[in-house]
Amino acid sequence: MKKCVFAGTFDPPTVGHKRIVEDCLKIFDAVTLAVMCNTGKTPFFTQEQRLQFLNKIFGGDERIKIIAFSGAAVDLLESENTPFYVRGVRNTVDFEYENQNFFASKKLKKDMVCIYLPAEQGEIHVSSTLVKNSIKFKKDFAEYVPPEILRDIYGILKTKEF
Repeated sequence: MKKCVFAGTFDPPTVGHKRIVEDCLKIFDAVTLAVMCNTGKTPFFTQEQRLQFLNKIFGGDERIKIIAFSGAAVDLLESENTPFYVRGVRNTVDFEYENQNFFASKKLKKDMVCIYLPAEQGEIHVSSTLVKNSIKFKKDFAEYVPPEILRDIYGILKTKEF
């Protein structure tokens, strides 16, 4: 069975993230989605909320495993027993960033295989940052997040202060 890891902060998951997972399932038998704890970022949504979002979007699909992970990508690949690491890229800036991380990681895990999946043309501008900025400035963001979690996000926003 071939499986891959797709990791990110998913703060929140976007339609772009959802499409990457759907594309992964066209290539692999199984996908591990890892909500990463990135100490360089201050998430808008809690780790638990992000896990719940992903479970709401993909829950019930036994080909998808959803976990939280704190540590290096190479350690995540080791723990999931796969060399395949999937990254979504929207533009050359994303590609350069991901490539730098790949070359550093490859020194630590020689068998690592990084697979870059490009964003669809209509989703190039979609990012979790766009969603958070839309929320901050009270702009509509519904088209950028999967419909499965839209109501949950609205519910959380009622209790958050900006």
